[in-house]
Amino acid sequence: MTDPVIITVAITGALPRKKNAPAVPVTPSEQIESTHEAFEAGASLVHIHVRGDDENPSSDPALFAKVQEGVRKHCPGMIVQFSTGGRGRDQAARASMLHLRPDMASLATGSVNFPTGIYENPPEFVEGLAQSMLEYNIKPEIEVFDLAMLYNAANLVKKRLLNTPLHVQFVLGVANALPARRSVFDFLRSELKELLPDATWVAAGIGRYQWEVNKWCLEAGGHVRTGLEDNIKFDPSRLANSNAELVRKVADVCSEYGRNLATPAEARALLQLGDIA
Repeated sequence: MTDPVIITVAITGALPRKKNAPAVPVTPSEQIESTHEAFEAGASLVHIHVRGDDENPSSDPALFAKVQEGVRKHCPGMIVQFSTGGRGRDQAARASMLHLRPDMASLATGSVNFPTGIYENPPEFVEGLAQSMLEYNIKPEIEVFDLAMLYNAANLVKKRLLNTPLHVQFVLGVANALPARRSVFDFLRSELKELLPDATWVAAGIGRYQWEVNKWCLEAGGHVRTGLEDNIKFDPSRLANSNAELVRKVADVCSEYGRNLATPAEARALLQLGDIA
């Protein structure tokens, strides 16, 4: 028997630019095509940011709608997750696309220092996002950039603003936040098991840590996140040619860890998501 693993592909993000990484998809058509390639390579969940014509991060619901429509058409059953992240986006607009009812949306449960500024998520704002996700029947992915965010998520469960079981993502390797150290990874998992024992989890390694964290997750029984949002290189020697290439890199080693790729139906069952309406 093997243990299914959900591969999340984070296709675009807020930072990589075409001039630095030509493969980063920034228009809706590019994002749909890149997601379809990653889906065929083994990804069952897509994490979506959108960009304006200037490549800057956008909260435009019309752009999110175009990408979601294309993914649902070309990637049957794939889990669609919108980002409510704050890099380059006005706080008041970060929930503006939730009425589109994606399967999931990211939810950072606190503020943290980033390399050049503060990623601001004040308590009232976080609770408002959580309430909106409840109203639209969207499952949050709890983004943990610092330890307090894990405890904050547990408190939101007590306040009935989050339903269990949660899906939690540990983000490792952002400067000024959680370091990509195996001891930290193991500690976070032990705390999660104590606080939220029924939660599913994934970890994202940023930049040069992506591949190492991918392997930690496969070994420890978690799920995996890869993609050009977090890391633009295939290996230290060259840029990745596509999101699909990064997905295939993970898919090719899953069997070595006794893991098999979760189909979209298996991924939905693991995360307790319903079928697409």
